[in-house]
Amino acid sequence: MSPVSRARKKSSLPTAPSVNGLFKDVLRDFSAIAAEPGPFDIDLLGSEVVGQWRDVVVEDEPESQLGLELIAFAQRKITPGAAALLAALKVLAESEEERSAAAEALGVVLGRGIPEPEWAAEVGQVTVGECWRTGDVYGDESSLLCVFSRGDDSLGLLALLDFTEGGRVRDLVVIEEPHEVLAEMRSQVEEDGELVVLDKIEPADAHRLLVSGIAATDALDEPDVGEDYTRFHAIALTWARSLPEPSAVSPVAEWTAGEREEAVTQFLAGTNLPDADAAREIANLLVDHGCRTEPANPLRVGPEKLARFLESLLDGEYELEDEDAVAPVVLSWAGWAAARAGLSEVAIAALLEEVTEYLGEYLSDDDEEEDFSDYLDGTESAEEALEVVARRRFAVPELSTVIGDEELTDLDPGDPEQRRLLVIGDHPEYHESLAAEEFDGADGLRLALETSIVDQLWDDEPAEVWTAAKVLLQQDLSRADVLDRLVTVLEGQLTETEEEDQLDYDLDAYRAALSEI
Repeated sequence: MSPVSRARKKSSLPTAPSVNGLFKDVLRDFSAIAAEPGPFDIDLLGSEVVGQWRDVVVEDEPESQLGLELIAFAQRKITPGAAALLAALKVLAESEEERSAAAEALGVVLGRGIPEPEWAAEVGQVTVGECWRTGDVYGDESSLLCVFSRGDDSLGLLALLDFTEGGRVRDLVVIEEPHEVLAEMRSQVEEDGELVVLDKIEPADAHRLLVSGIAATDALDEPDVGEDYTRFHAIALTWARSLPEPSAVSPVAEWTAGEREEAVTQFLAGTNLPDADAAREIANLLVDHGCRTEPANPLRVGPEKLARFLESLLDGEYELEDEDAVAPVVLSWAGWAAARAGLSEVAIAALLEEVTEYLGEYLSDDDEEEDFSDYLDGTESAEEALEVVARRRFAVPELSTVIGDEELTDLDPGDPEQRRLLVIGDHPEYHESLAAEEFDGADGLRLALETSIVDQLWDDEPAEVWTAAKVLLQQDLSRADVLDRLVTVLEGQLTETEEEDQLDYDLDAYRAALSEI
């Protein structure tokens, strides 16, 4: 969302070999620009200076306060450059201590006969213009554009907000042509209106988003931010002081255990997941994740929010009883929460597509993605996608198995022969007989019929097989017990054909028998 092509070009602050060298370079830059600065030149240069000392660590002095040292250095210089620097820092420095020190040092320099810069009273003084917010329809990320002017000149401040991490600011950019950026935002909405939103917001709301977002980022030990974040950090905080103060917001009440349980219960009531215990365990973790990362809206769903959840699983933050249940539960959760939020069919389908890609990475071994998209072949809507995943994951819950001494991994669930291997792998009691080619009789028939049931479930032909399976699952039967019941129904419909040792069944009678379950 960040049109960085419109960003202010970075001025060339030289890399200094020492702290004193850095200070001299800073004074030289201010001396060069102070005589006839452009409307925003002092604000921008001052912000870059403050950003530069945030990134500098003095050898053997990791806790040194470079801002105060620079101010003290400038106070000892009787030059227009020193006056210009201190006039900027008394407004742009990020701590009250530094701003007060800069003001006091400026008084000392002016007392020695150096004139105050003509522009000193204008530093940080801007007129607030329109504020706009654009982002994905899910609410994972937003770009906040605030327009500020001085006289006839305007600049835009663009902040990238990440709501998967509490609304923190990931990057800050100053924009030279904010009207062009706003036009690009509007164009995005016109082209992709079901996935992108654009709203004009009140300056007080922009103040809250910007200041709280920067504070959330600065509170992190090692924040992941864009390359311009520190460069425009000071100017963002300075200009934000021109935005109206937001109204006091009541603290967000933490969800009670009862509220969390109610959300999980509502989710499970709207799904047909085969393993209710595993689904409840993972749904509880999803709710806990939402309460921790977004307490104001724990059930909000978006692809990046779910990606963060999967990352937490990979990092071992939670221990799961059944990791194979993650994919169907997360996909079902995505569809349920998106429908609950009233998202459009297009937005839900796009969400499921992205989450499917993330699940492929989560389920992969040795960084090779599992082709989880096979479970979604031929689906056209969110509801159909969720139903297909539930049905096929019930039919083929795992893609690896062991037959005898041979381990088979990464099998293709869409291949009937490989599905048959997965069925055989579920019955180690038959492996020795199969290897000796002595497997026949009633056991052989039951295994063949179970393979047929798995094929029918995969293809959803006849559809009554899956309907019957869901009814049986609601009776708290295990997957193995459900398959056994379905095999018994199919076996009861078999009749001999005219060909020797061949069996067949009447499809209509089979459907009727399944419907009686």
